[in-house]
Amino acid sequence: MSTLHRSLRRRAAGVVAAAGALALVVGCGGSDESVTGGGKKDGKVTITVGLYGVMGFKETGLFEQYEKEHPNVDIKAEVAGDEQTYYTALQTRLAAGKGLKDIQGIEIGRAKEIVDTQSDKFADFSDVKGTDHFLPWKLSQITTKDGKVLGLGTDIGPMAVCYRKDYFEQAGLPTDREEVAKLWEGDWKKFVEVGRTFKKDFKGGDVAYTDAASGLFNAMVYGYPEQYYNAEGDLIYKTNPAVKEAWNLAADAAEDGLTAKLRQFQPGWDPGLANGTFATAVCPAWMLGHISEKAGEANKGKWDVAKAPKGANWGGSFLGVVEQSPVKEEAKKLVAWLTAPEQQTHIFEKQGSVPSSQEALESPEVQKVTSEYFDNAPIGQIFGEAAKEIPDKQVLGRKDGTIKDTFSQGLALIEQGDASPDEAWQTTSERIEKAVG
Repeated sequence: MSTLHRSLRRRAAGVVAAAGALALVVGCGGSDESVTGGGKKDGKVTITVGLYGVMGFKETGLFEQYEKEHPNVDIKAEVAGDEQTYYTALQTRLAAGKGLKDIQGIEIGRAKEIVDTQSDKFADFSDVKGTDHFLPWKLSQITTKDGKVLGLGTDIGPMAVCYRKDYFEQAGLPTDREEVAKLWEGDWKKFVEVGRTFKKDFKGGDVAYTDAASGLFNAMVYGYPEQYYNAEGDLIYKTNPAVKEAWNLAADAAEDGLTAKLRQFQPGWDPGLANGTFATAVCPAWMLGHISEKAGEANKGKWDVAKAPKGANWGGSFLGVVEQSPVKEEAKKLVAWLTAPEQQTHIFEKQGSVPSSQEALESPEVQKVTSEYFDNAPIGQIFGEAAKEIPDKQVLGRKDGTIKDTFSQGLALIEQGDASPDEAWQTTSERIEKAVG
């Protein structure tokens, strides 16, 4: 079940650079000058897949398993290191009508824009049988007003906090995950207060309490049904108290020097994980795979997972099939298989991404999963409970992903000392207005 660890977005240097960054794994069924990379030849079906980050299909052996079960199918994946680079190139290719893969990953922050502006470019999954296992709200996020389903869901992003037990001990804080959760239970302000205690009492060198102000901001904002848009599609970020509350608290953490002045998935963040330069990271479930990969074997067992102050859904993805794919039906079958309960369970067991399949989410197999890397944390229980706190209503906006990135850049201005919170808010608002037109 395709649990898509979306390594969130790096700023694209430009369309050409973005397109170049995508070509990490080249599909052998065609070139970027074709409509898609797949096709049929001599009884063999080649299906090309465009992905980003660590989505789990290749990493957990699902592509290989599907090929073994379907000997006539050859899967070629092209993977971008970060989602923003990927999406910039995808937009360019959709506009040009060439260079597309048969299957394309769609991050939740882009779903509304795809639904509103690109629905004719993607195949309809409403006729696919056996897709009634998803959470009630998941497929609605990728469905047009006339009922066309543009893809099937992979993971969701229930929230937790990943923390370094050794660093908490050096700051005189509890290390047991249940006791840690009680420190900030019910309120993100408590999370920041713990950070002030950590900064004051930590004895162990130059270690920040948390990685990024933007991580805190996202965790708070995504705890509400509406963030940047209302259900009518109007921009509401300026008047939404949830956004301003999250901004103010994240700005306080930045001004108080509680962050490592990093942006998640941006240059410097991976080395920060490897070198242990921060003690906590707000972590939706899909981030666990990235942390364990980038922090490396040397930090295995030092990280643990605790319940977040409040529930939220940060992230989640879909797999869509390009309408003009020469292997459209075969690609739809592959997507249905990758996102079935069994495969979603497999990826969660191997990588920690929480299923968007309600059937998988409620299964004993998911509930009993622990993470050896995170000191055997019962992540099935932690994220299973967190998933229940996700608001049933999830309002998406056309430029959610762009706005999220812009807020992250604005908070970085505060962290770097380049602007006051008020100045950074003004700059962020101007950038958002320009970006959304």
